[in-house]
Amino acid sequence: MQKAVEYLSKKDAIFKLIIDKYGLPIIPKRPEGFETLVLLILEQQVSIDSAKSTFQKLKAKVQNFIPESLVSLDDEEYRNLGVSRQKTSYIKALSHSIINNHIDLKSLSSISSQQVREKLIKIKGIGNWTIDVYLMFSLQAPDIIPLGDIAVVNTIKELLNIHDRQEMEAYILKWSPYRSIATFLLWHYYLQKRNRKVEY
Repeated sequence: MQKAVEYLSKKDAIFKLIIDKYGLPIIPKRPEGFETLVLLILEQQVSIDSAKSTFQKLKAKVQNFIPESLVSLDDEEYRNLGVSRQKTSYIKALSHSIINNHIDLKSLSSISSQQVREKLIKIKGIGNWTIDVYLMFSLQAPDIIPLGDIAVVNTIKELLNIHDRQEMEAYILKWSPYRSIATFLLWHYYLQKRNRKVEY
């Protein structure tokens, strides 16, 4: 990470500002595979803590946390666990894709980030934010920045006064090839400034 931090600090003063004020972030890692993708579906548009609580209830409900088990759980059981109808359909779509061999999650670590995106985006309910976070947390892809993430976007607006999406996309090109570390630094600033702690 040191090489990336040095590179980013030379490219943009905001990173030195973040590190001087709040230190370095801990880089989160999550295991590859089905469980992480289900958790990421649950995390869409809600807090990490809330999603984690629902995920633990879901894990407690099924003996084997595998696609076949989650497909066999009926919608009412999902609802009783706090999973919305929409997210239930997304979890089942992911499960069906694996059961029907439309996707092999184990193979994703051996292909490019763009190829991973092309495969996962075909699954209902898995959009660019979910893919970005999976690439960063599970596959350790080095050059991802999720501009669908409100904390990332709000921090860029605050620190750089850039509010236009296209301007943001053009500006962050200079952070390549370490945009994932840039993202972790932006998240770190966002959370520390609000005195919030998150366990990924």
